[in-house]
Amino acid sequence: MNWAFTSSGDVTETCAAGLLRGMLEIPSPSYQERALAGFLAGTMADLGFRAHIDGVGNVVGVIERGEGPTLMLLGHLDTVPGRIPVRSEGGKLYGRGAVDAKGPLAAMICAAAGAAHFPGRIVVIGVVEEETPGSRGAMAIRATHDPPDALIVGEPSGWSSVVLGYKGKLDLRYTVACPATHPSNPAPKASELAVSAWAALVDLLGPDASHAVFAQPGATLCQLNADQTTATADFSVRTPPGFDVEALVDDLRDRLPFGTLDVLNSVAACREGRSGPVVRALSSGIRQLHAQPRLVVKTATSDMNTLAEVWNVPMATYGPGDSRLDHADDEHIVLSDYLRGIDVLSLAIGELADLPGAPNGRETVAALPGGSRR
Repeated sequence: MNWAFTSSGDVTETCAAGLLRGMLEIPSPSYQERALAGFLAGTMADLGFRAHIDGVGNVVGVIERGEGPTLMLLGHLDTVPGRIPVRSEGGKLYGRGAVDAKGPLAAMICAAAGAAHFPGRIVVIGVVEEETPGSRGAMAIRATHDPPDALIVGEPSGWSSVVLGYKGKLDLRYTVACPATHPSNPAPKASELAVSAWAALVDLLGPDASHAVFAQPGATLCQLNADQTTATADFSVRTPPGFDVEALVDDLRDRLPFGTLDVLNSVAACREGRSGPVVRALSSGIRQLHAQPRLVVKTATSDMNTLAEVWNVPMATYGPGDSRLDHADDEHIVLSDYLRGIDVLSLAIGELADLPGAPNGRETVAALPGGSRR
């Protein structure tokens, strides 16, 4: 692509739309992100980044403009499986990942490329395997990079909303085997034991458990493969801040006289305050585009959880796109919202030039379902 910039140094709208379309035209389901990473490494190099692909397949672009703060913008390369023909129609751009989360990542690249007056270091990263339980890309970043002075995670929040936090996630697998026997034998069957394990989990979480409420846990029976002799059941529990995961696992094991309960993955909930510098910078950018920012928490999980476990830095999640279209068969982004998202990020980067900011406060915010659906 021949890159063009406006008189203010920003990437032109035509180039910004072309970048996102180019990303959508490269399929990148989890574990197959290499082609997209290569495309973005070349694109960022053309835009003035020092770019490379790291050992796990993350694409990393760095722009250094002085001794000021380090700002990290981190989105993910991978999508869920499934092809959606890439097309523009009615001011919308369709394609797998348009919302989750190539749109937010493309917006970050464009905003960072145009941040000519930011006095420090901007690091833009596209990580692999966000849509998988292990979050290998984000895990590698937190292990190999120093914590930045501020972090923005790219997920669809809607161009005029900022995400302050996500529920945590506990992935469990119950396996059991029983001797073959006649169906009329009163001895327990593997299939029955798996169903009983699910019932025990639901009972332990209590009657108020809900995926719709940020302050309550919520459970999902993700998969059940069972017959009379063998059974495997996968459970996922979304957990609120402060939830005692170890106690839940211990109590559930106590209720399972047969079989094995394994923890496949566990990540804690995270939640920032609305007075933190990243939240304030993004909110200011939204206001400058004549909208009232909405501050929300989400009942799913993202790479913000993974990074917040070890990085005590100001952070928030932001990105254009309607999260209700995550993984949908008609996934698309409204192009005007995508361009507004670039503007908000550009304004926020300018606001963050004087880090560190005020300490985070803790306030009640609206809860929304959705977000990254790992």
